[in-house]
Amino acid sequence: MSGDIDGAVADLIAGLEAEPHGQVAPSVYETARLVSLSPWLGGHAERVAFLLQTQRADGGWGPPQGYALVPTLSATDALLATLRSAGPRAHRDDVAARLAPAVARSLQALTTWLSADLLVPDTPGADLIVPSLVAGINQHLALLEHMAVPCLEPWYGGRLGLPTGMDDGRLVKVRQAVAAGADLPGKLVHFLEVLGPTARAAGIRPAGPGTVGASPAATAAWIGHPDSDSSSDLALAHLATVAGGGPVPCPSPITVFEAAWVVSGLARAGIRVEVPPRIVESLRAAMSPLGTPTGPGLPADADTTAVALCALGHLGQPVDPGPLWAYETADGFCTWPGEDGWSVTTNAHVLDAFGQHVSSRVDPEPRYIAAVDRLTVALRERQQPDGQWRDRWHASPYYATMCCALALHDFGRGPTAVDAVARAVDWVLSTQRADGSWGRWDGTAEETAYALQVLLAARPRVDEVQAAARRGYAYLCETAGREPAPPLWYGKELYRPLAIVRAAVLAALHLARQRHDITAATVTTTAPKPRQAASKPVIRDA
Repeated sequence: MSGDIDGAVADLIAGLEAEPHGQVAPSVYETARLVSLSPWLGGHAERVAFLLQTQRADGGWGPPQGYALVPTLSATDALLATLRSAGPRAHRDDVAARLAPAVARSLQALTTWLSADLLVPDTPGADLIVPSLVAGINQHLALLEHMAVPCLEPWYGGRLGLPTGMDDGRLVKVRQAVAAGADLPGKLVHFLEVLGPTARAAGIRPAGPGTVGASPAATAAWIGHPDSDSSSDLALAHLATVAGGGPVPCPSPITVFEAAWVVSGLARAGIRVEVPPRIVESLRAAMSPLGTPTGPGLPADADTTAVALCALGHLGQPVDPGPLWAYETADGFCTWPGEDGWSVTTNAHVLDAFGQHVSSRVDPEPRYIAAVDRLTVALRERQQPDGQWRDRWHASPYYATMCCALALHDFGRGPTAVDAVARAVDWVLSTQRADGSWGRWDGTAEETAYALQVLLAARPRVDEVQAAARRGYAYLCETAGREPAPPLWYGKELYRPLAIVRAAVLAALHLARQRHDITAATVTTTAPKPRQAASKPVIRDA
C-alpha cells in the first residue's frame, strides 16, 4: 500500500509484534542445511525448489566474489544428498533429473573458484563451515559413483580441495573436544551443524521458543531424527514454525537485535516512534550483567547491548550502560570476549551508548568521559585514507561509515571527530553513482540510505550536499522496496534483516525531507503479515 513516512513507520513497528522471531530474508545456506539434515520436515520439496530457483547462471549461489562460497557449498551438498536419496531411480525421477545438471554446474563453479586462490571473506565460522561442507560433498561424490549419473562423471575421480590458506584443523579439534565431553563455547552453538553426528552430544539445550543457537540448521542438527526422544519436542515445534513449509532464514530469532536497530535508527533520525509496551519491556528484560544477545540461543555481545541501550534511552527508559565494561580491551571494546579482530561498528555503537549516557547526566562519571575520548581517537585512527570505514559485520563500507560518522558527530569530542566526519562526507560525495544511488557492487536502497545519513549528519546546506541528497532521495523514492535487494550483513553467509533495512531507508527519507526541505513523495511499504505457524511439526516419510 502507499502512504507517508508515518504510516510506513507504523507498519514497520507493527511488524515487530506480527513476526516475533524477526524478519529476515530466506537463507540459501540454512535452507540447504535443512534439505540435508531434515528431509522429513514439511516443506522439503519447496526447499529443494528454492535452491534450484536461486542458482546463478554461473552455477553458484549468493552474493558476488568469495561471499558465494559458503552458500554454494551448502546448496551443492544438499542437492547431492537429495540425489543420493533418489537412489537407482535418479535417472527417471523428474526432480532428480533436474538436480544433476544443477549440481554439475555448481561443481564446475566450485572447481574453478578453488583452483584460483579464491579469497574467502571473514564471515563467522567460515573456517568450520567450509571444511565441513567440502568433506560432505566429497563423501557424496564417492557414494554416488555407482549410480553413474552422466553429467557428474567428471567429478567422480577427483575431489574438491580447500581454499588456499584454509585447513580443517579447528574443525577437527572442536569435534574431538565435544566427543570427549567438553562444553561447546556459547558462540559456537550457532554453528552446531558442523559437528555432524556428535551435535546432540554437545550438552546443549534449546533456548527461548525452542531454538538452538538462533539457527534453523543448528536446531535441525541438534534434533537429528524426530523420533530420537521426546526432549526434542520443543525444538521440533520451533523448527516447523520457522520453516513455515519452505525456505528458512538465519539468524532466527533476532528479537532484541531487530527491535534495537529499528527503534534506535528511527528515533535517531527524529522520527516519533510509538513502540508497544511489550517491545519496550522485552528490551529491558533482555539486559543482564553481561548485556544482551541478539536473540535466544546466542551469547550476549557488546554490539547488540550498546544499540539496545541506545534504543531504551530514546524511548525514555534509560538503563545503566555498565554491562558494556565487560567488553573493554586495551584498544577499545570487543564484540565478545576472545573476538578475533576489531569491529569499528561495535565501537561506534559503544560510543553512542556511552555518549548518550554522558549527555544525559549533570555530573557523569569520569570513566565514561574517558571512554568517549578513547573511542573518538580509536575510530579516527581506523578511518581509511579516503574517508570511509570498513567493518567485519557488514559487507558495505557505507554501513560502517554511517555508524562511525554518526557516533563521532553526535558524541565524539574535539577537532578529531569533526575532521573525521568531514572526510566521511567527502568520500560519500565522491562515490555517488549517476542514478543518485550508492553501493559496493551496484546501487542499492539500503546503501543509499546509509550514505544519505552520512551526508545529512552535520546538516550542511552547501549546494553540493543539497544536490547529492536530492538525487539520493529521488532514487530511494523510485526504487525502495522494488529493487533487487542483495544481502549485505555478515552471518554464516551474507543475510538481509528486512525490518532493519527498511528502518534505515525510512530514516534517510525523513532526514532528507526535514533537513533539506525536499518535497515529499510517496513511500511504498507493505504491512507485514504474520506467518501461520504449524501447531505441530509436519513429518514426511523419510
